[in-house]
Amino acid sequence: MDNTIPLRDKIEETLRTVHDPEIPVNIYDLGLIYGVKIDDDNKVQITMTLTAPACPAAGDILFTVEDKVKAIEGVTDVHVHLTFDPPWTKDMMSEEARLELGFM
Repeated sequence: MDNTIPLRDKIEETLRTVHDPEIPVNIYDLGLIYGVKIDDDNKVQITMTLTAPACPAAGDILFTVEDKVKAIEGVTDVHVHLTFDPPWTKDMMSEEARLELGFM
């Protein structure tokens, strides 16, 4: 990746490559990413949720997020925190995601 692109942008771009296997939209545009924190040592903390607490692909999604973000040049460590507070709703999706899924 280009070194002139800020690390936060690289992380967001990478998160847009991760999909919930049951929904054809990436987790970033679905609104599943609640926060991305980058400390001074480029350790990344991602707070995210799932569309449902009983999501059968939860482990795979979390592993994929951690693995892909860890592979970004400059990232020293990644911690993914799963939360269900607040619970995910369709209102959290980007306009593009709502259009793609027919919610508009």
